[in-house]
Amino acid sequence: MRDLRRWLLSLSGLAAFVAVWALAVALSSTHVVPSPWRVARGLAELAVTGALFKHTIASLFRVTWGYLLGVLLGVPAGLLLGWSGRAARTFDPFIQLFRPISPLAWIPIAILWFGVGDPPAVFIIFLGSFFPITVASMNAVANVNATHINVARNFGLSSYQLVRRVLLPAVTPDLVVGMRLTLGIAWLVVVAAEMIAVNSGLGFLIIDSRNAGNRYDLVIAGMVMVGLVGLGLDVVMRRVERFDGLRWSYGAANTADAAEGARP
Repeated sequence: MRDLRRWLLSLSGLAAFVAVWALAVALSSTHVVPSPWRVARGLAELAVTGALFKHTIASLFRVTWGYLLGVLLGVPAGLLLGWSGRAARTFDPFIQLFRPISPLAWIPIAILWFGVGDPPAVFIIFLGSFFPITVASMNAVANVNATHINVARNFGLSSYQLVRRVLLPAVTPDLVVGMRLTLGIAWLVVVAAEMIAVNSGLGFLIIDSRNAGNRYDLVIAGMVMVGLVGLGLDVVMRRVERFDGLRWSYGAANTADAAEGARP
């Protein structure tokens, strides 16, 4: 019953937004911003022609490769930098130097190196994923209770055993949270990259609809699809966060959920 109430509240907020949108378009008589009905018809048009499926799959393909490369390289790098003070002092300045640079600033260089197509987009998504997950991994190691490390050393655990039996279980919950946030960044980056470097994907669909006859209904339809896919990815990662092996780290969150559910 409580979950149903939450869903109804969420849907009521969305319905109110759509109603205000439709009312604003009707009162202003604008031809630039389409009505919700026109956007819905645009989505149906894209679905019937197969363009919606094609561009969505293209975006997910690029995000998958760029994100996985970022995680596979960023997590070990972050764990190493967080664990080894010498490595951190050597390489952390480079991480902090390149981290603030927007991945989109690399688009000209990516096109110069890889040409036009999937490789530059994947490279840009990789950059957008690598630095956040690296920093998240470093912070996860820093948050490990030093007492646990000292106890493991007192029991004579080797470095390999300490990493496998103490460090990795301790940092995994924070890593999953970092991976979830990084996935959101990767999804943001792919849409922007597809507006410039490729000829497919939801980002390309948005900019192409703008250029091909000012089809703003398709522009907003593409934006809606970006939001829906992003929401779906976030829901999946939230489910991963609540796996049995990770629930122990969310006591405060569960307490907050219970308190929220008790509110009238």
